[in-house]
Amino acid sequence: MDTLITVNQRGALTLPKDIREQAGIPKGGPVRVQMTSEGVLLTPVIAYPVEIYTPERIAEFRLNNALDAEDYHAAVKEVLQMGLNPDTIPHQPIKRVGR
Repeated sequence: MDTLITVNQRGALTLPKDIREQAGIPKGGPVRVQMTSEGVLLTPVIAYPVEIYTPERIAEFRLNNALDAEDYHAAVKEVLQMGLNPDTIPHQPIKRVGR
């Protein structure tokens, strides 16, 4: 399918909706532009949001990823050293081995 589109005075072009949908390019989505021997190649880019981990989120990971009761006890100590209360961090506790 060939479609003729024009480049405006600022150098921008608008891809028709049906072409964007077929190519998997969301409205306002990023596109990689490459010069190839055949011409200009536009490729949709998948962008993933970056999560900046808060101390609470790090504590949650550590507590949830404990391998056994001994490791969980070590994780609780680490969380306490971070100045956080493990009881306020959402996680699935493993049977505790004293604090």
